[in-house]
Amino acid sequence: MIEVPDGLVETQLRFNGEAGRAFVRALPGRAAEFLQRWELRRTGPAMHGVTALVLPVDRADGTPAALKLQLVDEESAGEPAALRAWDGRGAVRLLEHDGPTGTLLLERLDEGRHLSAVGAAEPRRAVRVIAELLARLTAVPAPAGVRSLGDVAAGMLAGVPEAAGRLTDERERGLLRDCAAALREVAGEPGDRLLHWDLHVDNVLGARREPWLAIDPKPLAGDPGFDLWPALGNRFDADDVVWRFDLMTEVLGLDRERARGWTLGRVLQNVLWDVEDGGTELDAEQAAAAERLLLRRA
Repeated sequence: MIEVPDGLVETQLRFNGEAGRAFVRALPGRAAEFLQRWELRRTGPAMHGVTALVLPVDRADGTPAALKLQLVDEESAGEPAALRAWDGRGAVRLLEHDGPTGTLLLERLDEGRHLSAVGAAEPRRAVRVIAELLARLTAVPAPAGVRSLGDVAAGMLAGVPEAAGRLTDERERGLLRDCAAALREVAGEPGDRLLHWDLHVDNVLGARREPWLAIDPKPLAGDPGFDLWPALGNRFDADDVVWRFDLMTEVLGLDRERARGWTLGRVLQNVLWDVEDGGTELDAEQAAAAERLLLRRA
């Protein structure tokens, strides 16, 4: 029997309520089903993040793999299509997929080697690794059916007036509106590249066939500038925002002014979520990042 880790139970209940409770309740049976269906043998203890349970396994031929069981939502629904499109180029390779449950069988990476360890000691190197991965991932056009950044941006802009009204500080309301104005300048051309959306240092693992590979995409079809924020926010330091932004836009070959607009859009997205959760003040890191980027010019 699979024992569901307490950490996964807590996050599922916190973020998904009754749907999360039902998912957790079904996990042992679902794991047993796919271990049998795909002829897998468990080889180690369960691992988990915020949304998924991952079991290290061997396939029938002895090939190491990872069985990922997750509650599919709007953000993760496009993961199989994205992994197929990348086909292992810069990202973990998809081996099997079950549509109804969203269960994935993935290439086994080195779960003990996270880019976060590099980021703690050599932040510039870690940011470059992420930028180089993003350059490869966003070179691929988004497959049909992946949610559109244009739709996401339109929804954000529509939510700005209400969010601004909930903030208690006039300076912060102005900062929110400035982020919205920057996003509005680029939102008319949302792009069509395949974005990872969540490429931070804990979503990059070491591998045998390549030094580093991306995992856990939350795919979007859009402009690569919208993919920069996680590497700007890792181990956040306001004094690092500009050099990280410059390094990433250089490696990806992006127009800096467009990338600035999309990155401010990403800050706006985070602020809107905070306000939606009842916040009445800007998160200090989001505010500091926005201030640095609003002063940045190409």
